Amino acid sequence: MTSYAVLAYYYFTSVENPALEVLKHKEFFSARDVKGRIYISHEGINGQMSAAPAAAEEYMAWLSSDPRFKDVEFKIHTYAEHCFPRVTVKTRPQLVAMDVSVDMSKTGVHLSAEQWQEMLEKKDDQTLLLDVRNDYEWELGHFEGAQLPTLEQFREFPKYAKKLKEKCDPQKTKVMMYCTGGIRCEIYSALLKEEGFNNVYQLQGGIIKYGLKAGSKHWKGKLFVFDDRLAVPISEKEPAEVVSCCKHCKATSDLYFNCANMDCNALYLSCLPCAEKTKGCCCPSCQAAPRVRPFQLTGRPKPFRRLSNILTQR
Repeated sequence: MTSYAVLAYYYFTSVENPALEVLKHKEFFSARDVKGRIYISHEGINGQMSAAPAAAEEYMAWLSSDPRFKDVEFKIHTYAEHCFPRVTVKTRPQLVAMDVSVDMSKTGVHLSAEQWQEMLEKKDDQTLLLDVRNDYEWELGHFEGAQLPTLEQFREFPKYAKKLKEKCDPQKTKVMMYCTGGIRCEIYSALLKEEGFNNVYQLQGGIIKYGLKAGSKHWKGKLFVFDDRLAVPISEKEPAEVVSCCKHCKATSDLYFNCANMDCNALYLSCLPCAEKTKGCCCPSCQAAPRVRPFQLTGRPKPFRRLSNILTQR
């Protein structure tokens, strides 16, 4: 059976001409079995991709041979098939869409998986364990005892940071923050520092690296990932408990669906019986909407992708 390498990586560095780097990447990928999403900006690079083992090794060596990216850290899993429909390489004005500029020299203290685990076991009442992902991500899984902000988009974090300052003493509170792969914490930790929080710590390499290094200790549930897998255990060596629930009946489920109402398309959790009963819609109003896709029942659904030949229903 073919096994693909799944890579997650980011690196902040000055990139003078992001468009040129996009062209270089596209040329490199043109003759290789690679699919994924790579974003390049003046701030650096952020990528998630799946590749045939040889192509993955060639890409990691190629990117690291560039002095600007020589210290990039790749987090690697394996999967039975490609996790992306195609390879997309684009420029972006921001690697993390927050619409706020921060001083990247003020990021938090980076903790290894071992240091993070030790600090978790010693945390006290003055320690705030903060999940800085979107709500549909932490619903699937999170660290035990974490504060789980109800945020639907990355851009909502600056407002949340100001409210957090009203609830917690920035001088005394130790903030331990984490995200999927680490990149959001680079931005968010700097933002908290600018808001006056002096003791900010971030999980180096995010949940992905923690799972690879430390397993699932102190973790509950699965990890949401932005590719065809959607929900994965953080450790390939340990089974993962399902802690998330169906939106409709509240039964345990880790299956994500895109609402079949094309004008909604919201990502939501559902069990298979409820998904079939609701025809893939997240609520009754979406079931009655004028543009609803035909529902196809599958064991583990993948993210919906818009096709040019989709026909409007009803």
